[in-house]
Amino acid sequence: MAFSRFFPGAERISPSDDGSETSETHSEHLRSETRHFTRLTALASWRSEYILRTRLLRSLTRGKPAEVQASGGNSRSGSAQGGNALTRYNSNLVTPVTHIHGMFGAGLNKKSPSFIHGTIEMGLACKSDPRSGKVEPWGFSDPQGFSHFTDRYLGEELYGLGAGDVVGVPNSMDVSLSAGVIYGEGWPGGVAYFRSTEEKRGRVLAPPIDVGSMYVGAPSLPDLETICTVWIAKNPNIPNLSDGYVGILTGSSQGVVSSYSIGTNTLRERRLERGELTARWVLSPGVPIVAIAVDEDFSAKRRAQGRIWAVALNALGEVFYLTQFPVRAKSLDRSMKLIPEQWEVLAWQTGRGVFWSQVEPTRRVARPDPFNESDIDGSYSPRTSCADMGLSKEQISAETKEIEKFARQRPNHFRKICEGWDMQRQLEVDFAASDEDAAGEGILVLNCGYQDDFPAAIKRYTRCKTRESSKDGPRFRDSHDVQRSIPEVRDSSLFGGSVIKDQSAPAWSFDRIEKTRRNSIAQSDISATSNIVEEWLTSDLRLIDTKSIQITASVLDKSTFASLTTFEDPLVGMAGSSATTSPTMSPLSQMPLSGSSNETPGHRARLLAIGTSTGTVIVWDIRASMPSISALDNVIKPVRIIHTDSPQISCLGLSALYLVHGGNDGLVQAWDPLASTTDPIRTLNSRFSSRARRRLVQAEASPYGVGINLFAAGAICLDPDPTSLRGIVSLGTHLRYWSYISSAADQYKSNKRRLRRSGRGSNQNSEHFSGTGRGALKEYIANEQADLEIEKKKRHKEEERLAGRFGLDLLGPGATEDEILAYATMLSEEAIVSDERRRKSASGSEGSEEERSSSEPAAASALALQADDDEDDENIKEAIRLSLQKTSGSSEAAKMADTQPGPFSVKYAKSKRSPSSSPPAALARKVPSEADDLEFALRLSLVEEKSRREAAGEDFEGKGKGRAQ
Repeated sequence: MAFSRFFPGAERISPSDDGSETSETHSEHLRSETRHFTRLTALASWRSEYILRTRLLRSLTRGKPAEVQASGGNSRSGSAQGGNALTRYNSNLVTPVTHIHGMFGAGLNKKSPSFIHGTIEMGLACKSDPRSGKVEPWGFSDPQGFSHFTDRYLGEELYGLGAGDVVGVPNSMDVSLSAGVIYGEGWPGGVAYFRSTEEKRGRVLAPPIDVGSMYVGAPSLPDLETICTVWIAKNPNIPNLSDGYVGILTGSSQGVVSSYSIGTNTLRERRLERGELTARWVLSPGVPIVAIAVDEDFSAKRRAQGRIWAVALNALGEVFYLTQFPVRAKSLDRSMKLIPEQWEVLAWQTGRGVFWSQVEPTRRVARPDPFNESDIDGSYSPRTSCADMGLSKEQISAETKEIEKFARQRPNHFRKICEGWDMQRQLEVDFAASDEDAAGEGILVLNCGYQDDFPAAIKRYTRCKTRESSKDGPRFRDSHDVQRSIPEVRDSSLFGGSVIKDQSAPAWSFDRIEKTRRNSIAQSDISATSNIVEEWLTSDLRLIDTKSIQITASVLDKSTFASLTTFEDPLVGMAGSSATTSPTMSPLSQMPLSGSSNETPGHRARLLAIGTSTGTVIVWDIRASMPSISALDNVIKPVRIIHTDSPQISCLGLSALYLVHGGNDGLVQAWDPLASTTDPIRTLNSRFSSRARRRLVQAEASPYGVGINLFAAGAICLDPDPTSLRGIVSLGTHLRYWSYISSAADQYKSNKRRLRRSGRGSNQNSEHFSGTGRGALKEYIANEQADLEIEKKKRHKEEERLAGRFGLDLLGPGATEDEILAYATMLSEEAIVSDERRRKSASGSEGSEEERSSSEPAAASALALQADDDEDDENIKEAIRLSLQKTSGSSEAAKMADTQPGPFSVKYAKSKRSPSSSPPAALARKVPSEADDLEFALRLSLVEEKSRREAAGEDFEGKGKGRAQ
């Protein structure tokens, strides 16, 4: 319950986002507590998964730099020094980086990541160390130059469209840190170029040549061949299991798949040269092979179970798969030098040792021909047969001639007779999906929607096996029936009595290993006598707005536990075959085995994410339920829909913990696929300036297109260990590497000494923190309770501040919304009434002063009446009282000025106070009108003139008398 509440998953998706119809029943929208995800650790539980996932997401949000270890050991323990969380450096490549492959190290070498990155525009690749930000000189010393289809064939359209006379695609590339780089030119006559990491110069791989040997199944193909797709081994699993025959695969426009070696190995008996041609097959003559996928985690046990290790997709949507490895019929004497024609014949003979099967639901569909105008059946196509079919030389020769006939046809011919020509399809394969019959592989074909005739769509094809016993063969039972039929054995107890010993309980011993080996041999004999029928079930992955959507990027979760089959999963099988655990050291080794993945945390889900041209990311669980029969198609709904701020998604990265998207504007953000938050967890790189984005929009609107976009994120590579928060992204010609601390995962990954954790508010590390059990849970609960108390106090302070400022709690805490609304309405009405009265009083004061003085008793009575009406408003009463005092004071001053005796009179100026020692009310009196001021001024001037003349006459008379005397 706690996990489903914190990680809502698909419940975050609204019906309008996932494209569901409104007429769907209400039961489809019911709340579901089931969460599908890939777990983070080997022996996980729902509680540990919840705690670990929340802690890791919190660590990613904080973005604390990972500790740089001083010596070897675990990457998150031991003595450490501070480091940089983000490192940005130049790749020294001229054009944007489009391919990245890295190794993050394992065990004692966990802190030594290294990467190889290449640019498809120039065909160059180089290696770098993100810790120092230095680029190795390997890759820059090869002066090989490559051409593009648009440079050689001006005016011709790509992907066999337009006139359809030639096949042209953008150049293809694949890089491997251990093997090197493979580059294919996408124009007629182009070559495949391979450069090993141990060499400074590369080599051109052998193209098909005409040997004229039809009886060995070597057809004569056209000379102008286009390399459409390439693949190179990322680890030594496939080269070792194939004895070095398969290290590089290429697909051409003639429908030919070629295999090459990546070099010799001292442990192998047979010595192979680098780039040596080993095998060829024709899968669909004349129809290009557009994608190849190989199981990088293929093992000897998967090979013994007959699982798929290679898948190829052509332009008509047909899917072919391979379950066996090619083996040369005879060993070569290296002292003899063979000519190219002999190598070609040997490659065709080796290829006939295995057979590429076809997924029946993907078989090509012929266009309707009601008048039978076409002489060729559009639904038929020949391909290279297998030597086990026992064909005669004449039959092999006839087959080869038919292949040559189809190979000479041009793309416009197949577009005319067949439906579904699209060379921009993408291929994703879930090799680790499994069921009870050692099958269950899921193949996903993505129609990107670049053509108007074919909207965007995703189909999943799931492999199923149906075993039917023959009448003469031995009868066998299911493994569960065998376990139930084992009798109970009673052993004597040391303390007396008997103890029941369950023989079905797993116990490690050499005898048990030998018994398991004999049982496996017996089961293989039973399988040989039984008829196994394969069928493919089809499912559709629901998209949103399929008419306008275009798929620009896709990624499959490649984390550690997403790549394990059911038989390799330590939590489901516990058989000891997994490299992640040991049955003798596991605490669950003595528990009953789980026969179903429904009891495991996350239900062994695996996520697929796509990016669209509108900046939306859609995530599905590709191991969702399958239809009951092959004739039915079911729909898989998305588990997360993310609307990013990028105008277009250019690349994606996905692990069991988080998803990283890169936009064509340079924005790189991390998201939670289980939707614990709708916002991005962390922004790993901000978008470029507005000027750069404007230039990008202008370039998209121009008829020449964007060209080389130096701002977009080109490729993303994440650590397959989901508990290590490390990864790298290319931004134009630069690389940005991040490494965040994730010490929360140590306590669930090792049984060694646990981490020490100090108490809250303490600087000492004296308390020992137990990684699992009751101690860890109590400490976690205490921390969460302390955080909740802090949040509660902050929320209480905020509520008090809002209540004091806006009066939110005037009606009490129990007030309803209706009561608060009624109170607000009442306050609004009172405010309107008071404003209206103020406007009326302001308009009345603009009248003439004479009318107010003549109607003084009436105004006083009106104001008194108004005061009586508003007895409840004290402010209005005070205003009325002050106005009455002002009016009475001004009239009394005028009367005193008229009746004042004597030669001098006192004038009260308009803006000055009286100098007399009168009460404070008299100091604020003013002259009622301008006429009174003029009258006071005239009187004062006459009195002054009169007194001046009288004083002047007395002085003259006094002076004259004195002189006369």
